Amino acid sequence: MIKLVFADDEELVRSSLRGMMGGAPDIEVVGEATDGRSAVEAARRLHPDVVLLDIKMRAPDDGIRALRAILALPAPPTVAMLTTFDMDEYVSLALRLGANGFLLKDIEPAALLRAVRDLARGGAVLDPGVAARMVRAHREGQRAAQPARKLLASLSEREREVVGLIGQGLSNAEIGGKLHLSEATVKGYVSAVLSKIGAANRVQAALLAYRGGLLDQL
Repeated sequence: MIKLVFADDEELVRSSLRGMMGGAPDIEVVGEATDGRSAVEAARRLHPDVVLLDIKMRAPDDGIRALRAILALPAPPTVAMLTTFDMDEYVSLALRLGANGFLLKDIEPAALLRAVRDLARGGAVLDPGVAARMVRAHREGQRAAQPARKLLASLSEREREVVGLIGQGLSNAEIGGKLHLSEATVKGYVSAVLSKIGAANRVQAALLAYRGGLLDQL
């Protein structure tokens, strides 16, 4: 029996997923979550084989942070990201952090069941539409790499370290532990960095780190 946990902040989506899984004799929904924090707790407590995780829930970086935390658990489950959004860079970032797939929420029930079974066997799944967009995003990303590197070069070495750790999905407390800084000091660095690079939130900073090749250096 495949144990499944899924996370989405919309009840309608959770109800749809619940219904699609209901007729599968080999899949058991052992937990549902409405945000990243509860998704991590469900994965820690229930030891599922597969987690379907909405990439954008209550906060822009909620799914990304939850992905990183779940994959850091002992014997982590296989995680696939689930979304309705055409967020090509988010796809690349999630896969870079270790997601085993990316599926659109309008996937057909039979295809979703196949994907869950493939994931439980350790496979990777990628919606064909997402795959096509990834090729396009890769080409666009190559064009955007130079401006991203130039922007990162304008930061101090410490600020680049902070951006890189944001790109890994670390919280302020975790960044502080890595860099031996207080959480308040890290918060100051994050605010300054977001202002310097013109980013509205941590996800935009993480995407800049990805485009600029900063994650490859860590």
